[in-house]
Amino acid sequence: MTRSILVGGEMLNWSDLHPVDARPAAAGPAAAALLTAALHPGDSVLIAGPHALDLITDVAGRVTSVDVLVRSAPDAEEIAELLVDTKGDVYCGSLDRFRGDERYDVIVALDGLERLVGPDTAKLTWADALARLQERLAPSARLLLGATNSFGVERLIQPGITAALPRDEDWARDVADSAPAGLKPLQAALRDAGLSQTYAVFPSLVEAQVALEAVEGLAAVTAARTVAARNAGTTLMDPYRLVLDAAEAGLAIELAPAWYFVTGDLPAVLPADAVPAGPGVLLEEHLLAALRVDDQATVRRIIPEYVAWLDAGGNGSPDNVILDGTSYRLFGEGQDLDVIAHLARFVRRSMESGSRQPWPAGGDVHAMTARLASMAGITVPEELPASAELVRPLGSAEQLTTVARLSEELAAASARAILFEGTVSGIRRSLPYRVGHAVLNPARVIRRRVRRVLRKVRRR
Repeated sequence: MTRSILVGGEMLNWSDLHPVDARPAAAGPAAAALLTAALHPGDSVLIAGPHALDLITDVAGRVTSVDVLVRSAPDAEEIAELLVDTKGDVYCGSLDRFRGDERYDVIVALDGLERLVGPDTAKLTWADALARLQERLAPSARLLLGATNSFGVERLIQPGITAALPRDEDWARDVADSAPAGLKPLQAALRDAGLSQTYAVFPSLVEAQVALEAVEGLAAVTAARTVAARNAGTTLMDPYRLVLDAAEAGLAIELAPAWYFVTGDLPAVLPADAVPAGPGVLLEEHLLAALRVDDQATVRRIIPEYVAWLDAGGNGSPDNVILDGTSYRLFGEGQDLDVIAHLARFVRRSMESGSRQPWPAGGDVHAMTARLASMAGITVPEELPASAELVRPLGSAEQLTTVARLSEELAAASARAILFEGTVSGIRRSLPYRVGHAVLNPARVIRRRVRRVLRKVRRR
């Protein structure tokens, strides 16, 4: 029977499972998929640190025995009641007080090592915490470890002022308690532990939607979607485009919000079906790449082909369709929209991203949708839903870029207007213009001369 055992350093009035002003426990589909791939029925497992209750029960249902170590006394009692029919124990306290000779086939620490101690632990460095966990590993055992990136994409996304406010759990601690900063230092520190695979986790350890060994192509799109969904409010940069740009530069893994470090030969994508199988590129990315370099020939070729696919029964907007040569297939579920609405959705997303376009900045959704639809021989009605709505780029950086482009276009238009006005004025003062004007408008010249004579007569 599972029971709760106090080992020292426990936090009596604190919960990592139900936090008030702290981040929740490690969770998410990627975490569940990792456990499914890594655990075997005969394993003895130690779950170290706060993990979501569904992950704990999932582990308990897959292995022979499971022990749990958490620092929160209320959490320990809740977990003990949950695992009442499971072989194993629940330990409550800090890792530095966790003694014993038990060795485990698998140690699960997907939340990282920082929350394995409380404020009563004066100093336990990240390296010391890792060493203590390694001491509890049986020969040929597996360690599943999570780590948060101190300089991930969210440092480039969040506005900053609210994100910088310390939470209740951020009590003052020795700087050495933190994990090594950056992917390469972490990999170097973990090399001796035999950790063979690194996964980039998106959007965070506490809601891990996807874990990827390689962040490129459609995998990058998947990662970008998870980050964008988590950062739907005001941001410094467009989260979706930031992840895709990082992937194109080969920096998506280094800038991932978090990582999993594991041993063994596991799938390259977790969950395994999170990224669509097969080759191809997202249609939206293909069109935006053409627009950025003013390749309107490609746009004029792709749009009719895409519309023909929609007319043939396809049902997906460019952000939900994969282009493979001349064939199209869905990325996820279809969208119940008509052809014009699909094109309008692409226009809105391109404007929200602040992406470079060959047409004047500040255009409206209706005009740009009509431009694209005309390439496929479609006329857009005057009343296009939400077409009059002002669309701004999502990120502050993209907004500033758009403002700069509008200012540049306005300055250029003003310069052309001044030049045109000066040219017209010079033409009107020229002798050929005056002669031609007199020849082409004799009645007006005669009236003007008659009025001039009459004014002279009146003055006399």
